[in-house]
Amino acid sequence: MKNDSIKSTNTQTIVRMLLGFFLTYTGVSHISFMRKEFLAQVPNWLPIQPDMVVLLSGVVEILLGAALLFLTQQRAAVGWIVAFFFVAIFPGNIAQLINQKDAFGLNSDFLRWLRLPLQPILIILVVWSTGAWSTWRNKIKLKNQFNTLIPQ
Repeated sequence: MKNDSIKSTNTQTIVRMLLGFFLTYTGVSHISFMRKEFLAQVPNWLPIQPDMVVLLSGVVEILLGAALLFLTQQRAAVGWIVAFFFVAIFPGNIAQLINQKDAFGLNSDFLRWLRLPLQPILIILVVWSTGAWSTWRNKIKLKNQFNTLIPQ
C-alpha cells in the first residue's frame, strides 16, 4: 500500500516524527519506569490483569511509534491505525477521571478533565501529519469521478 499520491510537507513530517518519538518513549515508559502511573488508567471493567494491559499497550505503542518513524511508504495506513489506537485507549483517560486516580501529576478532577481534550488533538495531529485524511479524501474524489464516467 504505497503512499505516493500525497506528499508530506516539512511540518507534517516533523509532527509525524514527534508523534513517533512520543509514542515510542511512552511505550518504553509503560514497560519500565512509569508502569505504576499507567496502572491508574486501566479501566476496572477490563477482563485482563491491569499490569498485563499496561505491558501490552506499551509494546503496541513502541511498535506504532516505530511505524510512524520508519514506515514512510505506508504512513497513511499507519496514521489510521494510530488514530484508532488513540480512540481505543481513551476510556483509560475517562477511567482515571471517574475513579479519581492520581497519576502523571493529574491530582484533581479539574486536571483530569483538562486532559480529556488532548486525545482528540492527538487523533487530529496523527491523521493530518501522516496524510491519512488527504489520502482518504483523494480516494473518494477519484471514486466519484470514476463513477460519473461510467454510465449506470
